[in-house]
Amino acid sequence: MQDLEIYIRDLEAGAVCRWLESHVEQLVLDDRDVSSVTKGSAFYGGDRLKITLYPQAFGKRFTSLIIEGESLPWSSDLDCARSVWQAMGTEVRCSPGEWKEGEAVEDEKWWRLDSRGEQLVVWN
Repeated sequence: MQDLEIYIRDLEAGAVCRWLESHVEQLVLDDRDVSSVTKGSAFYGGDRLKITLYPQAFGKRFTSLIIEGESLPWSSDLDCARSVWQAMGTEVRCSPGEWKEGEAVEDEKWWRLDSRGEQLVVWN
């Protein structure tokens, strides 16, 4: 099973559904309340996807979005983040995929996509 994980700043109610509707089939996700953990599902390429939103990840302003499945609509976290940035216009962050368990967190860089462009930054 593969997964995509991105962090969306100041997520608006309903925004994930509006974005995902054009990328997946049979979407079942009620994201009208983005203040609590929300779980849903969809299909992509005939395979079932698990979709989970975790509010207040990395501080109160970010929501973690995790999409899990055998096949996914995007090939990387960064491709998924680009799609969200284009659709929602709010800051999106994701791991560059290089961090390994045991590495110092203060050295960890994240992709930040916002009105300034795409940059590798330290989270704080």
